[in-house]
Amino acid sequence: MDERDWIVLQTLYKEKNITNTAKVLYISQPALTNRLKAMEKQFGVRIVNRGRRGVQFTPQGEYLVKSAQEMLRNIQKIKETVLNMEDKVSGILRLGVSTFFTDYKLPGLLKLFKDQYPDIEFMVTTGLSSHITHLMYNQDVHIGIVKGDYSWKDQKKLLFEERICIASKEEIDISSLPTLPRIDYHTDPLLKTTVDNWWTENYSRPPLVSINVDKADTCKKMVANGLGYAILPSLILNDLENIHKFEIKTKNGEEIIRKTWMFYHKESLELNIVKAFVEFIEGMDMRSIT
Repeated sequence: MDERDWIVLQTLYKEKNITNTAKVLYISQPALTNRLKAMEKQFGVRIVNRGRRGVQFTPQGEYLVKSAQEMLRNIQKIKETVLNMEDKVSGILRLGVSTFFTDYKLPGLLKLFKDQYPDIEFMVTTGLSSHITHLMYNQDVHIGIVKGDYSWKDQKKLLFEERICIASKEEIDISSLPTLPRIDYHTDPLLKTTVDNWWTENYSRPPLVSINVDKADTCKKMVANGLGYAILPSLILNDLENIHKFEIKTKNGEEIIRKTWMFYHKESLELNIVKAFVEFIEGMDMRSIT
């Protein structure tokens, strides 16, 4: 079994379909089938059964899929260690980044880092902060950039803070929010809980949600076009003109703040690429990155 075989098993388990797996891996279906047959011959067992509902893994196949993640992680560590022996900053830096940070900070940040270390390449996974935190715990990425106070007991650095604001095209009476059209967007559970708790503290009626969108950026554009108000982190609103903003606070008058963190494992600093990126971030004023 080589690295490609483990990738085949992992991908097939996810797709549950020979045709889709072949497309994802950019190989022909016959080539994929031959690889599976070769693996079954090597171990002397059936790995998958094919039926009308797609591919079903046998118990032996399930075990091999579970082993695939560990094997691929070990192969990756071996590659990184070998590159690290050259005492130069090169290789692939694996980043897990919240969708929000990806849209507003990451491109400029990576360009500056690439200018300083041209031999580094990036493998970036984006998603909700809860997903990125999960990737960090599994060590699927070197560095995680997350928004919100997720539990993390290893190394971390605060990058910046934002206020949570009510934003609208027209000036509105905050006491009348339950009667006004609200634009909601898919966000992390921590931020949603924070906003929901604030709402419950201040209103006895649920919000009048008129539009639901998938991303904060889309929500912002809806607000800019006067389609309703939204509750958003302040950073996303910086490039909007003629928008009314009202920072929400707790009953005790405390500002509601959302923090953005960089997570990493202390042991990963032994890798030149990780150490260089952490030191680079520590020397940056993140608010100046656009």
